[in-house]
Amino acid sequence: MARILVCVKQAVDVSQLKVDSATRRLIIADAPKKISDFDKNALEEAIRIKEKLGGEVLTVTVGPEDAKTTLREALAMGADKAYLISDPTFENSDTLATSYILAEVVKKIGAFDLILCGEASIDSFSAQIGPRLAERLGIPLITYARKLSLEGDTVTAERSLEESSETVKAKMPVLITVTKEINEPRTPSYVAVMKAFKKEIVMWKSADLNIPSEKVGEAGSAVQVLDVLAPKVERK
Repeated sequence: MARILVCVKQAVDVSQLKVDSATRRLIIADAPKKISDFDKNALEEAIRIKEKLGGEVLTVTVGPEDAKTTLREALAMGADKAYLISDPTFENSDTLATSYILAEVVKKIGAFDLILCGEASIDSFSAQIGPRLAERLGIPLITYARKLSLEGDTVTAERSLEESSETVKAKMPVLITVTKEINEPRTPSYVAVMKAFKKEIVMWKSADLNIPSEKVGEAGSAVQVLDVLAPKVERK
């Protein structure tokens, strides 16, 4: 029986983004949000492992309080419990600061066998959270997995590389980032959606994790995004 933690992100649905033609800035205020696509693949894979081998699936997200909607979707898909890590001091945290927050969350949750993440988020696509988190926890890392299997305390993964693939093994606990090729995420049934409202969402703030403010937000970040502009298009 595996205890699996899945890191999910509430991301802007990039397919619904609009651009201000005068400034070229993205209009995100009213853009719909959803579970980042690759994170949904990670969640689906965790649920499939649980269905095959038994165990428990826990989801974790760092974000605003309205991310509860994202976590309800994760619970409806089949996760057993969700953690929402939300605090004003976390605003504008980059991947360095966010991985620190997640590492403290994992330590507080306790023992686990697997941590699954998407290969990247659909909005920033930095692909840094998984590797940074594995480094902070001191556990093996397997990236870009398109196929997984568990046997005893060993996980075998087929990795998708640019022009080839490779199969690797690691002893658990291990962190794995997955690609979209690994599965097709399920659509929760109406009954599953209703049951999700009875499942627990644990809310933790900075004080619950003893996180100093200088470690998160802009103060704890190595990268600051100054502006995001759509490319300028001119007709030839």
